[in-house]
Amino acid sequence: MNPYYIYALKDPRGSPAQPFYIGKGTGNRAWEHTIKVDQTLKGKRISQIQHDGHAVVTTILANDLTEVQALKLEAELISAFGTISNGGILTNTVSPSGQTQKFRKDLVIPSGSVEKAQIALELLKATVMELAQANPEGITNSDASKALGLQSDYLGGSKDYLSWSILGLLMKEGKMVRGDSRKHKATIK
Repeated sequence: MNPYYIYALKDPRGSPAQPFYIGKGTGNRAWEHTIKVDQTLKGKRISQIQHDGHAVVTTILANDLTEVQALKLEAELISAFGTISNGGILTNTVSPSGQTQKFRKDLVIPSGSVEKAQIALELLKATVMELAQANPEGITNSDASKALGLQSDYLGGSKDYLSWSILGLLMKEGKMVRGDSRKHKATIK
């Protein structure tokens, strides 16, 4: 049996109860949000629901999934409902907060594509962090791109731009530092 499932947190104050968060999990993950309420949009909605004397409705939408199946379904559902930051109804925060993007005026951005990209980016960052944590002496950009299959040979030669961008984002978030030996080390164990 595969351990992953997809769940929805729903606001019971309307009829029918409307989803406000979609997630993937194992074990008790779906119910942990209402026990450890944080200060995110999701947490604030949970607090409002509880303050009004209601309980959040937790619904398992699909179970017995592999992690890849769960990630794909989660991305599709978030894309379908949309996030509040993109005009949808979900409190999921898959898009970077506080960043204003400027695009070409004629650039068409399909609905849900930003959410899918941000979910994929979070997975890539987590994977690079795992690689760095497993190698306390540090990893180079080349290590990350080759070990994780992120290297491109576009127009000949090796191009490690994707892994370089991921390392840069992790350093910006304070999760990695670059040492004198050009190796990146995880700051979080």
